[in-house]
Amino acid sequence: MTLPPYLRSQADGVFLSVKVQPRASRNAVGGLHGTELKVAVTAPPVDAAANEAVLALLAETLGLPRRAVTLVRGQTSRHKVLRLDGITVEAAAAKLAP
Repeated sequence: MTLPPYLRSQADGVFLSVKVQPRASRNAVGGLHGTELKVAVTAPPVDAAANEAVLALLAETLGLPRRAVTLVRGQTSRHKVLRLDGITVEAAAAKLAP
């Protein structure tokens, strides 16, 4: 199985690259956008509301506790890198596949 370009496995966990669309009509994990996974959230990009919505949505989608999904890079950008704990890169790829 080839891994999607938005997932990387490293010694300290699985890393996920996402492009966030805030103020969307609904919360959804979309498809591939370049080398990133597109994630749409209804929350506005104000006071980290969109970041929190992205983390909660991905934790739910992957079946992980919220604390297992952390924002590594991109606090104020639409392009973010998240770290996923407690899941293998293969399992994450399977759950995020369209």
